[in-house]
Amino acid sequence: MANAKKIALITGANKGLGFEMARQLGQAGVSVLLAARDPQKGEAAAEKLRGEGLNAQFLKLDVTDPADHAAASAFLEQQFGRLDILINNAGISAKGPDSGKVSTTTGEVMHRTFETNFFAPVALTQALLPLLMKSAAGRIVNMASILGSQTLHADPKSPIYNFKSLSYDASKAALNSFTIHLAHELKDTKIKVNSAHPGWVKTDMGTDAAPMEIPEGAKTGVALALLGEDGPTGGFFHLGKTLPW
Repeated sequence: MANAKKIALITGANKGLGFEMARQLGQAGVSVLLAARDPQKGEAAAEKLRGEGLNAQFLKLDVTDPADHAAASAFLEQQFGRLDILINNAGISAKGPDSGKVSTTTGEVMHRTFETNFFAPVALTQALLPLLMKSAAGRIVNMASILGSQTLHADPKSPIYNFKSLSYDASKAALNSFTIHLAHELKDTKIKVNSAHPGWVKTDMGTDAAPMEIPEGAKTGVALALLGEDGPTGGFFHLGKTLPW
């Protein structure tokens, strides 16, 4: 397989979209590292993929812990000498009393949401960037959300206009800004950086009310992870279509 020697790290990969993206990348021939906080759950997830004949292993990684970032970097350096794909998937939607409104969103909810959804992926990417630079074709995928689109939130005619939650939406808008800035910094390298909107998916966060199944929701991130040399960088996509910032 063309992807047989590629190494991918996916955060928050013990369940939901992260797990399914790991599965689909593994099916494409990529060796996948399932990063998660809980060793028991993470190892069980990796074992399940190995049972399907895929090359998968668990990597203990709390995305908010700098010590884990350093340990992951050291492990990758020792085992592979590089990293080809990084998918920043781990994210939360912190809840508080009436936390969707600006007037009632607490500082604690804002800080907790940004810690996981923005500061953590920026710091982890910085820690792993030297290894991505060693790849023949590095790919960074930031799992954002259409709810991070400032353009659509400001448009009364858009489908998300009445779905506002300050902490989550702002954290995903910040993640999109990170995508734009990093893609610009790396524009003269072989690394491509993009944001993915998976869709409204039946995950723990999306709930059973969501219209999309998890395998469909994983497709956007996987496609961006496997972009060819002529693929885009610095964009925001959902199932091959460009979304407005």
